[in-house]
Amino acid sequence: MFESLKKKLSDFVGSFKKKEEGEIKESSIEKSKEETVEKKGEESKEEKVEKKEEVVKKKAEEEEVQKIKADITATTKIKGLLFKKVKIKEEDIDDMLEQLKLSLIEADVNYDVAEKFIEKLRGLLVGREVDSKNIEKEINAVIREALLQTLSKSSNIDIVSFVKEKRGIDANEPVKILFLGPNGAGKTTTIAKIAKMLKDAGLSCVLSASDTFRAAAIEQLAMHAEKLGVPIIKGTYGADPASIAFDAIAYSRAHHIDAVLIDTAGRQETNKSLLEEMKKIVRVAKPDLKIFVGESIAGNALLEQVKEFNEAIGLNGIILTKLDCDAKGGNTLSILSETDIPIIYFGTGESYEKLVKYNPNEIIENIVS
Repeated sequence: MFESLKKKLSDFVGSFKKKEEGEIKESSIEKSKEETVEKKGEESKEEKVEKKEEVVKKKAEEEEVQKIKADITATTKIKGLLFKKVKIKEEDIDDMLEQLKLSLIEADVNYDVAEKFIEKLRGLLVGREVDSKNIEKEINAVIREALLQTLSKSSNIDIVSFVKEKRGIDANEPVKILFLGPNGAGKTTTIAKIAKMLKDAGLSCVLSASDTFRAAAIEQLAMHAEKLGVPIIKGTYGADPASIAFDAIAYSRAHHIDAVLIDTAGRQETNKSLLEEMKKIVRVAKPDLKIFVGESIAGNALLEQVKEFNEAIGLNGIILTKLDCDAKGGNTLSILSETDIPIIYFGTGESYEKLVKYNPNEIIENIVS
């Protein structure tokens, strides 16, 4: 997960480390040269006294120079001898931060988000004194701090706990969860994963096949329902999606089912007529949760999709799918920087178990070496 973003941040840390080590090594060489000049001066005085003693001293000097050269190649040793701390100056990191910004954009981080993140890093780095022996470790700690400030904004929703809590308040009313998002993002498979999760927790659910714009979508959801052993309410191709959701809710009330999982047709955020249809489903079903399902590999378009759907309908949570398909990782940072909508799960494969709960610490572990 997040291999591209991880590489970008790792390259930044490595470049800073090399720069600091280069400066330290330079200082070491200068120091060794000064010491050599001093010794040569002393030896020239001894030459006047005795030639034989000069030969002995020259030999000792050569041995000392060789020792210094050997020490210079062991950069980490010299760092410890010469400098215990390295103070980071703005001019030291300007070029590297600019390069990191471009790299973050390449890793699907939104441009404005990348700029804000770089400024946050600048504020955390400039003026900071870092242990010269552990430059990489300390810079990584700063990056972790900056990431945690952003990624911890998400107030996570646990769907199982949510359903249990709502049912505890009103045992006669099912919990209604609406799933929406663009075409091909994996809504139907995600609904099946949630159904499996609820079933494993001892909760019942019914599936509402409200994607009536594609006959294949109805068949796909029916196949999952049969495999999982859960009921499904479906209509014919082209039927009113809102009426299917209404029937599924009525069925769940009559059979004391805990949750209704409502599938919807994939639609682009720019398709205003389909968004109006979605608003009708919301009015009829009155969902307790409206979950956006989007592809983690969608690039910068994903943030715009989330914003448009949120503005039109209002979102309670996000599930990002296809994280196993070389997702660059920047989308997570962009969404949580620019919206208050929590990311609740990641889809990491086709099987029902491949749904990972959002955890900011795990994400940071995945992208910071």
